[in-house]
Order: sequence, then structure tokens, then C-alpha cells
Amino acid sequence: MTPDSPDTVSDSASGLAATWQLLLGIGILMLGSGLQSTEISLRATLAGFSVPVIGVVMSCYYVGYLLGTRIAPGLVRRVGHIRVFAAMAAVAAAAILVQGLFVQPFTWALLRGVSGLCFAGLYVVAESWLNDRASRATRGTLLAVYMVVLYIGLGSAQFLLIPTNPDTTRPFMLAAVMISLALVPIALAAHRAPEIALPRKVSYRELYRNSPLGVVAVTIAGMITACVYTMGPVYAQHIGLGTPGVASFMGISILAAVVGQYPIGRLSDRVDRRTVIAAVCVIAALSAATLAIAHDLPRTLFYATTALFSSMAFTLYSLGVSHVNDQLEPTQMVAASSALLSLNGLGAAVSPILLGVLIARFGSPAYFATLAGLAGLLTVFDLWRKRRREPVSADMKGAYIAAGPQGLVTRIAANSLASPPPDTAPAKPPRD
Repeated sequence: MTPDSPDTVSDSASGLAATWQLLLGIGILMLGSGLQSTEISLRATLAGFSVPVIGVVMSCYYVGYLLGTRIAPGLVRRVGHIRVFAAMAAVAAAAILVQGLFVQPFTWALLRGVSGLCFAGLYVVAESWLNDRASRATRGTLLAVYMVVLYIGLGSAQFLLIPTNPDTTRPFMLAAVMISLALVPIALAAHRAPEIALPRKVSYRELYRNSPLGVVAVTIAGMITACVYTMGPVYAQHIGLGTPGVASFMGISILAAVVGQYPIGRLSDRVDRRTVIAAVCVIAALSAATLAIAHDLPRTLFYATTALFSSMAFTLYSLGVSHVNDQLEPTQMVAASSALLSLNGLGAAVSPILLGVLIARFGSPAYFATLAGLAGLLTVFDLWRKRRREPVSADMKGAYIAAGPQGLVTRIAANSLASPPPDTAPAKPPRD
């Protein structure tokens, strides 16, 4: 059965029909998630928080997120998907409302951690449910649709700032409403709950030995995307953009991520992924450097260059994970994905703090200068690795894995289900 056969198309349509309630709930959830993240960053600036403090507050989300990825699977196994989703949505909505009432750094840092933990649980439920509804023939299509819904929801959420006043409690209330409403279609979905398997751990040293570039790429991808999500609104306000400008800047930064996923993924399946990663990093670094240096770009060109940067940089996680899987046996991929998730989260937890310090010291140009530096650093490491290892041949590559910074938790399960059985998998090349 070919990818374009009528049976495959029919299977994909059936898969979408079986998951539309889940996808609708995720879309609504992303409206709440995207709005609350940008509002917190923007409101912290308006409230007079120093930029380093904002960086610490925003990074606490990723600390909670990492903790949530460890706690949530066990909770789901004990009490079920719907109960965990309902509990996490309720706590996440409450955390947002409390942040609107108490505008102070320590309280916000704690509540950002709670939000991260809750959203990890929400993603565990949603993505494991999606994987359970998918078959081998439809998994790629469903995950692609899921990622599009994810980015469109996050990007569209930025424009909800315009009808609300960031200096009031209204955005917090609206975000809480969205998170609460996301529960409705999922709670009413008449499907049995899927099972979740807890992955075994893998050593980071072993993972780095198998794929140094993949490990570094995934970590830097976490740093870059976290900088955009958490400190992008701070940068936009520092350069004089009002609320509509901040919304447009963040909306374009996130929505542009959809553009590069498919063509870059297809290209990386056909040529050496390291070459694609290097090319993506060069374009991202040059576009970010342009934005850091050129302070008087016309608004249209400014937004276009921002979109170019995001369309490249937001593919790095997917490219890194795909490159790691090229170097592994199928039986290793589940454990490897769990470790990669942790590395990505660690990078995401550190970078807002680092960027906050740099912006406080060097001003708003440090935002894109830091992003350019991270992309440039990965380029140098990539080229060094190319000199030390032969490329993976096309017939030994795994498929490109579309993944994004917000929906990483059960990509572990997706990799496991999508991987070929060990006895039918092609042999992997020798490792250096």
C-alpha cells in the first residue's frame, strides 16, 4: 500500500474523525497556554520586574515541566487519562488566576513551576491518546496535524492580547477560561483510555557517544525556543512595540514555525542531516545577527526576517531527534527520546535566565545576538562532527520526526510505536 493509496487516505480521514475532539481541545488549550506565557512576560515588564528576575520567573515553567514529565505518567496509570487531564487543567487555570491577583516575583516563580508541571500532565494525556488512536499508516499524518494545531493555537493566542489590557487581570482570566474550556471536548470524547508504558532510562554519556550532534542540537533547540517564548515579549517591549506590536511579533515568531517543518524535514530525509542542520543554523544565525545589528529596519522587513529566523530555528529539535534516531537501534529509541526530552528541558530552563542577564547588561540587541550566537555555536559543532564521522546512508535513515517545544512529552510513545520491529529494521552503520 503506497502512501497515496485510497486506503491510506481513508485511514487518515478516519483517524482525524476519531481525534477531532482531542485536537479541538488541544487547540483551545494552546490559546490559553500561549496567552498566559506572553502575558506573564509582558506584565512582569510593566510591573517593573528587572529583566534577570523575569528570566528566572519564566524559566521556572520548564523546571516544573521536567518534574511533570516524571510524575504524570505514573498518575495516568493509577487514576486514568480523563481524571489527570481534569485535575491538571483545573490546577493550571487556578495558577493563572492567582498570578493575576498577586503580582510579585516569588509567587510568580512558584506558580510558573506549577503551570509547567500541569501542562506536562496535559500533554501526556493528549499525546498518548493521539498515539493510541493512530495506526502505523496514519501516525505521521496525525502528528503533523497535531503540530499544526499546536503552533496555530500558540501563535493565534498572541493576538488575544490586543482586545485585552496586559496591565489588568483580564488576560489572566481569559487564559484560565481557555484552559478550562479545553477540558470539555476531551472529557466528552466517547473513547476508551489508552495505556501508557513508562520508558527505561538511558545514560546521557551513552547517548552522546552514539550521536554527539543530535544531543547538542536538541539541547540548543531547547535554549532557542525557550528564549523566544519567554523573553520575546520583553524584547518587543524594550524596542518600543506597543501591545499590538508585541502580539504581532510573537504571533509571527510562532506561526512561522509551521512553514519550515515539512520542506526541511523532507530535505533532511534525502541528504545528510548534518548538512541540513548546518544550513538551517547558518540561515538562522544570519537572520538573527541582522536583527541584532540593524536597528532601523522597516517594520515589514523586520517581521519578515523574524519569520525567517523562526521558520529555521524551530526545526532544530525535530532535526536533532531524527539525527539521534539515525544512529540508534529501534529498541533504543524510547529510552533515548526520554533522555532527549530532559536535555531539551534543561536547555529551556537555563536560557531565559542567561538571556535576562545579557539583556540587562547589553540592552535589547542582546536578544537576537544571543539567538545568533546559539545558532552559530551549533553550526561550528556540526561542521566539526562532519569531519569525524561518515554520513548515514539514505537507506539506513529513519523518517524525519516532526516535533515541537510545547509537545514533547509523549513523542517518546510516538517514536516507539512508529519504529519498525527490531527483526525487520535495517542494520545501523558502525559508530565512531
